[in-house]
Amino acid sequence: MQFGNSTALITGASGGIGEEFAVALAARGADLILVARRADRLEALRERLTERHPGITVDIVTADLARPGSGAELAARVGELNRDVDVLVNNAGIGLHGAFHTQDPEANTGAVQLNCATLVDLTARFLPAMIERRQGVVINVASTAAFQPTPGMAVYGATKAFVLSFTEALWHENRKTGVRILALCPGATQTEFFDRTGEKFMTDGRQSATEVVDTALAALDKSSPTVVSGVRNAILAMGYRVAPRKLLLAVSERMLKAE
Repeated sequence: MQFGNSTALITGASGGIGEEFAVALAARGADLILVARRADRLEALRERLTERHPGITVDIVTADLARPGSGAELAARVGELNRDVDVLVNNAGIGLHGAFHTQDPEANTGAVQLNCATLVDLTARFLPAMIERRQGVVINVASTAAFQPTPGMAVYGATKAFVLSFTEALWHENRKTGVRILALCPGATQTEFFDRTGEKFMTDGRQSATEVVDTALAALDKSSPTVVSGVRNAILAMGYRVAPRKLLLAVSERMLKAE
């Protein structure tokens, strides 16, 4: 797929998978709108990308997408920039680790807002124009956690199951519109996500963010609504679809246990 003369909006762009999407799409000639909470990280990334690729335009928007109404505010800001969004990468996401009853209710509400509600809101605001132009890309970052319940990260797994179901439904609805819609399901990845939980778990076999992004961009030239990054993760995801639910709970709990 070609990205020259397009504009990509990437949420959670200040690090990890979001940052790698920015690097990869800039190298392919896309202009960028980078969104995250950390302005200093966004500014540093913009400087690095425009130095490497002087022909592209990179705008940054500082926003906390875990707040209700933040999707509408971001869409208004994009309108002020007078930019049409051709590629939407809904990457921003958070998750809490540990038993649900020990977790901060407000933090979990924020996770649902960010992982689900804002993702839906942004998709609703930018997808119609793509359909009207009969071209565009929406990549929603789900997770291998979407394929089974996740004791120890109950809310996170549930939000990613929502993202997967929502995205696959959109793929079917829009398969004849010219808009490519993809659910990206990484497994454990070397990003700050695990550091933010404050605990060590799933430390073996992590992929790099670059590997995950390469998988996603390669999948855009195919027809599937979903791609799982990594052979091992893909095999596990297939097994999750057919294994008994009680077994899934036990396996998932063991995988997510803190070290």
